[in-house]
Amino acid sequence: MEKQNCSVANIYQLNGRVPVLKAIPFGIQHILAMFVANLTPITIIAAAGGLSQNEIAVLLQNAMFIAGIATLIQLYPVWKVGSGLPIVMGVSFTFVTVLSTIAANYGYPTVIGSVLIGGLFEGTLGLLAKYWRKIIAPIVAASVVTAIGFSLFAVGARSFGGGYADDFGSGENLLLGALTLLVCLLWNCLVKGYLRQLSVLAGLIVGYIAAIFMGKVELSSILAGGFISLPKILPYVPEFNIGAILSVCIIYLVSAAETIGDTSALVSSGLNREIKEREISGSLGCDGYSSALASLLGCPPVTSFSQNVGLVAMTKVVNRFTIMTGALCMILAGLLPPVGNFFASLPESVLGGCTIMMFGTILTSGMQMIAKAGFTQRNITIAALSLSIGIGFTTTSEIGLWHIFPQVVQSVFSANVVAVVFVASIILNLVLPENMEVDKIKESFEQGKGTGQ
Repeated sequence: MEKQNCSVANIYQLNGRVPVLKAIPFGIQHILAMFVANLTPITIIAAAGGLSQNEIAVLLQNAMFIAGIATLIQLYPVWKVGSGLPIVMGVSFTFVTVLSTIAANYGYPTVIGSVLIGGLFEGTLGLLAKYWRKIIAPIVAASVVTAIGFSLFAVGARSFGGGYADDFGSGENLLLGALTLLVCLLWNCLVKGYLRQLSVLAGLIVGYIAAIFMGKVELSSILAGGFISLPKILPYVPEFNIGAILSVCIIYLVSAAETIGDTSALVSSGLNREIKEREISGSLGCDGYSSALASLLGCPPVTSFSQNVGLVAMTKVVNRFTIMTGALCMILAGLLPPVGNFFASLPESVLGGCTIMMFGTILTSGMQMIAKAGFTQRNITIAALSLSIGIGFTTTSEIGLWHIFPQVVQSVFSANVVAVVFVASIILNLVLPENMEVDKIKESFEQGKGTGQ
């Protein structure tokens, strides 16, 4: 086998080595793009379960560690588990509602038991993807990717305004977000060569420094918790409740749909090709089994992060070795509390200034995938109807469109546009005829026009 040169140009290639010192900034850029979002779900779920601040701190450390391990498995598969793609993994927001409810009603150990069984369920489902893969037609995946992009707009806007802080929407937060976004845009326009792809990192650094001078960063918290700490294995003994397990398994199906969409978007926008069956299978296998592993560390499920898919779409940096340096930084953050505390101190509004542009690239990737699938009458119907139902029925949930359904259905679909679009597009893809009547009429008209009739 021919040995590949170690070159910075390899950042645009899936395989190949990049000089370590030049790879690290790109890896850190990926970690900064998702770090705060990786920690937030645990804080919400653990608080619902009545855990103390010290217990939450242990879980946050474990979350950083397991996110790095899961990312390594995605990058460099173990057996059939892992896609071999530059996917960054982190704790999923998709499970927050259902796991918070379980934590409040049954206790945090029941959360861990449900995550464990559900993770094994999704992982096994992923390895069997060849038996059901065909129902995820290109137009279905394209519709889901478009829905993911739409669903993230509110996330980016909330981060831009300061997240869930008491001063959300304050002038300081908006100024920080705008400054970060401006630096990203100027860097993208003025810097040449491969350094241009570090626009997000440049924006984050400038925004962070500005936040320090504005008093938005608690530097004293960085050294809190000591200098080294090993992850705590089985901080809670899993407990099992059949109702909780069934509810979580349903959400795992939704998470699987998001992972398929994320993986498809990454391959389409970053590698300019169609996704392969083994990549879907490996990606879902990693999603599920890594989530089961996460439960042993007391953490909620991990999944592919759409923020990082957007970053790949924007920068075209797809090199696995480069992303691996970021995964190692995440593992290091899980072992060294000061490193993790430094990353965690990044203000939400600074992150929002970067992500608000990245999330838009996911939506445009979905639109490109729809175009690639073809604008046949059937595809237009599937995309248009699934998106209108998904977006319409979830953005008007406050008027009670879902109130006649059982609580488990409401918790899965009422505010989850990706889940509704996924189900709607799957059903439409299965029931609509391959050759719709409108296409036949158009074909007949064109034939008649050609013969002068």
